[in-house]
Amino acid sequence: MKLKTDRRTLIRWKIYIDRAKMYVGYIQFLMIAFVLLEAYKETTLGRLVFDNMLLSVPVIFLVFILLSLIIGRIDTLLGLREEELRNSSTSNPVMREILKHVTEIKRDLEEMKSNAVKLK
Repeated sequence: MKLKTDRRTLIRWKIYIDRAKMYVGYIQFLMIAFVLLEAYKETTLGRLVFDNMLLSVPVIFLVFILLSLIIGRIDTLLGLREEELRNSSTSNPVMREILKHVTEIKRDLEEMKSNAVKLK
């Protein structure tokens, strides 16, 4: 019983880490934008951004949000995430077993319906 509890705890921790990883990714993306701007600090655009940080930071944040929404919308329209989840679930043994049972239930239900029709 102790091993099962420890396993569940580890799985729960992994889920927490995976969720946090998503938010850390947002922060990393913004940091990459600033590193890119730092590389161009001596250019006109770089000076404009770094000389007006109170204005440029919210603008960069809004551009990040808008680009994220556009990329997310494109991903939704193309169905990439759904396909990724479908592929992941077909390789998951638990999901395969669930699908097998659902298929069996559907087959049994069809048999029961056809038998009920024959009895009438």
